[in-house]
Amino acid sequence: MASPLPFTEIDVNALAEVLSAKPSVVQLIDVREPQELALAAIAGFTNLPLSQFSAWQDQIHSQFEADQETIVLCHHGMRSAQMCQWLSGQGFTQVKNVVGGIDAYSAKVDPAVPRY
Repeated sequence: MASPLPFTEIDVNALAEVLSAKPSVVQLIDVREPQELALAAIAGFTNLPLSQFSAWQDQIHSQFEADQETIVLCHHGMRSAQMCQWLSGQGFTQVKNVVGGIDAYSAKVDPAVPRY
C-alpha cells in the first residue's frame, strides 16, 4: 500500500477560485522553464524552474513562508508534484499541486492562456 502524499492535489477549477478569492494570502510557484513561461503564464506565480534548483534552493525559506498555503504549477502536474514533495520535506505544511497543470487550466478554465 502506497503511503499518502505529503501534499494535497487541487484541480484547476479550485485554483481559479483561489486566484479570484484571495491571491494575496497564497504563495504561487511555477516550476516550468523560462521559455515555457514565455508561451503561457498565469499572473501572480513566482518562477522557480526545477532545472535551476541549485540556484534557488537555499533561498526557499527567505522567499516563502513554510506555514502559508503554497500552490505549485507546471505544464501537466508532474514537475510540480516533485516540487511539492521537496517543499514538504523542507517543512512546508500547506503545499498543493495543481493536477493537470497550466495545460488543464487553459483547457478547462481560461482559454486565453495558450496551450503548448
